[in-house]
Formats: sequence, C-alpha cells, structure tokens
Amino acid sequence: MTDAEASTTRLLSLAASAFVVLAAETVPLAGLGIGAALLTLVVIVGTFVEYGTTGRAARAYGAGDVAGAVDEGVQASWIAVLVGVVVILAGELLAHPLTRMLAGGEGAVQHAAESWFRIAVVGVPGILIVLAGNGWMRGVQETRAPVRIVLLANGISALALPLLVFTAGLGLRGSAIANVGAQTIGAVLFLRALHRRAEGGLRPKAAVMKEQAVVGRDLILRQVGFQVAFLTAAAVAARMGTAQIAAHQIGLQLWEFTALLLDSFAIAAQALVGFALGAAAVVAARSTAWRVSGYGLAAGLGLAVVFAAGWYAIPALFTSSEAVRAQAHVLWPWFVGMLPVAGVVFALDGVLIGAGDVGFLRTITLVAAVGFFAPINLLALWLGWGLGGVWAGLAAFIAVRFVGMVLRVRGTGWVVTGAAPTS
Repeated sequence: MTDAEASTTRLLSLAASAFVVLAAETVPLAGLGIGAALLTLVVIVGTFVEYGTTGRAARAYGAGDVAGAVDEGVQASWIAVLVGVVVILAGELLAHPLTRMLAGGEGAVQHAAESWFRIAVVGVPGILIVLAGNGWMRGVQETRAPVRIVLLANGISALALPLLVFTAGLGLRGSAIANVGAQTIGAVLFLRALHRRAEGGLRPKAAVMKEQAVVGRDLILRQVGFQVAFLTAAAVAARMGTAQIAAHQIGLQLWEFTALLLDSFAIAAQALVGFALGAAAVVAARSTAWRVSGYGLAAGLGLAVVFAAGWYAIPALFTSSEAVRAQAHVLWPWFVGMLPVAGVVFALDGVLIGAGDVGFLRTITLVAAVGFFAPINLLALWLGWGLGGVWAGLAAFIAVRFVGMVLRVRGTGWVVTGAAPTS
C-alpha cells in the first residue's frame, strides 16, 4: 500500500467512525422541547473541548509525543469537569426563570420543562467529558473505541428509556434520567481509557489548559457566529407566516442531517492534518487538505443529486400541508445548490481546525454571519423576498466561507509545523 493509499484509508476510517459518533450523540444532546433549547449552550462549549482537543492532540501525536497527545485529553477533561460544574450550578439556579421566559409564563409546559431541565443539566459534565474523549482519541487516530463507547452508552440509555418513562411512570423526567445515565456511562468509559493511556498522570496543568482556552475562545466565537446567523433566519421566517417557518424548519432538519455527514470528513481532516503538521510533513498536510476537500465535494454532489430527485417526495414526508410543501419547494433550489460547496467548506473547516488556524476561522465565520447572512435575512423580510431570500442568506454564508477558506488553504498562513499549535 502506498503512502497516499494508506492516508486515504485512514481518512475514510476516521470519517466513518466520526459520523457514527456524531449521529449517536445527537440523542442525548437534542433533548426535549424548551429544556433542550437551554442545553444548546453546551454545544458551544463542547466545540472547543472536542474539536480543539483533536487538533492539538493530533499535532503532538504527529511529532512523536504520544504522552503529550494523551495529556491534551487529560487537560480537556479537567476543563470539561470545571465547566460542567459551573453549568450545573447556574442551571439549577436559573432553571425556573429561564423556562418561564421561554414558555411565556408559568403553567404545565413550563413546569414540565423545568422538571426535565433540572435533571438533564446534571449530565453536562458527562457530555463534555465524552466530547473531550472523542477529541483526544481522534487525535491519536484511535477510531474504534469512541464508537464502541458512545454506542454502548446510548444503547443502555435506549433500553432504560421506556422502563423509566412508562414502567416506572416517570414520564418526561424518566427521559432526562436516561440521558444523564448515558452521559455518565460514556464519561466513565472515556475516563477509564484516559487513565490507561495517561503516562504523565491525571493532574491538571494550568499552562496547557490556558493554551486550550485560547483555542476555545476562538472556536466559541466562531460558534456564536453560527448561532447569530441561524437565530436571525428563524426569527425572519417566523415573521413571514406559519407555512414559511414550518418549511424553514423542514429545511433546517435536512441541513443538519447533511451537516452531520459532511462534518465527519472535517473531523477526519482535523486528525490527519494535525498529525502531518506535527510531524513537519507539510506536503502531506497540503495533500490531505485537498484530498479531503475532494471527498467533501463528492459527498455534497451525491447529496445534491438525492435531494434534487426528492424535491417533491421528501417535503411530503414531513407534512401533509400543501402550503408548507409549497414553501419548502421555494427553498429547495437554494438548499440543493449549495450542498456541493458546503461539502468543501466543511472539509476545509476541519483542515484549518486541525492546523490550529482557529483565529482565521473565527474571523471568516463572523464576517460571513454578521456581514452577509444576517443582513440578507433582514432584507428578505423588509423587501418581501420570502423564504427564498432567507435561504439565499444561508447560501451567501456558505459562499463567503468557501472563498475565504480556499484562499487561506492555498496560502501558507495555516502551515505551522511542530507540536504546539498557536491561535
């Protein structure tokens, strides 16, 4: 097997396992209703605990410092615990006013949401430890263990769910308990794996955690850009009418599904690019960057063909309303048309995260979200462009990031070798 073939095999292996993990982790992170909406902040923190750790661990692993790579996981797990405890305290303190605000007042819905959230928030440290575990294991190219751990934990949760909800009569609280159980089991298994591999011990190191926090700052700001963009789109679509917001939600569900698949290539790129740059193999890093972009493009094209063929049948699976289906057909050309470009964008996202070039990613994402996506959405509302205008904003968001990242990867600013990436 040639070096290129071996690299391709590792890339596809990493991508496949990443997709399975991401898909499985959707269940505990999604949650239920209003309570789940409050836990979306976990995703923002989890971005750097997972993705930032992958890039840093991969660099150390590529430089031959296996102990240092695993230690990145140790320090990320400490951050996960510390942040998780803070989130629990804040969540328990603010559970009532936050759920009341989102529910529009007190009542049965608010009480149910608060009851679920107070239990579910206890699982936040477990969620973050699992994300940190996924991060360092991908960094050392250990692809199978994360899949086994996540599937085992969520499989146990799936078996316990009907017993707690129906047999024990706990209802919504039972679902929260099942989720916390899955997160706890997953966290224990990842910590067990970390203990076995951590040659330098499990003590916290302030200097390493500070470096991780710098990467985390930029990744969190990048995630804020995403939140601003998509919240603006939802607010605009809601003001256009019931059919528009319903169709917009269908489009978003499908977009999130495609993002899940395409992001698996990005995660593979994080590990392989980080490894190559850690080993000072610049040619391999560049080759991986363009190869994974090709895979992303091919996946995006394949998805575009599938969704183009299903332009009528797929929306009908979600709703029987002719008005909603008609609005879904309005956004459909934008959705289908940007999938190939989105495939490349997701891939290059992973390349630059693996390279530690998160400062650039922060900036290009904020420019695309605040400078293009949000303004086009608002113009769509003010000028009566309809739902097509909202999705034109999303297309512009993807296009700006595509141009910025392609130019960046063609240059040399992201090519920094060695085991210690800088932001």
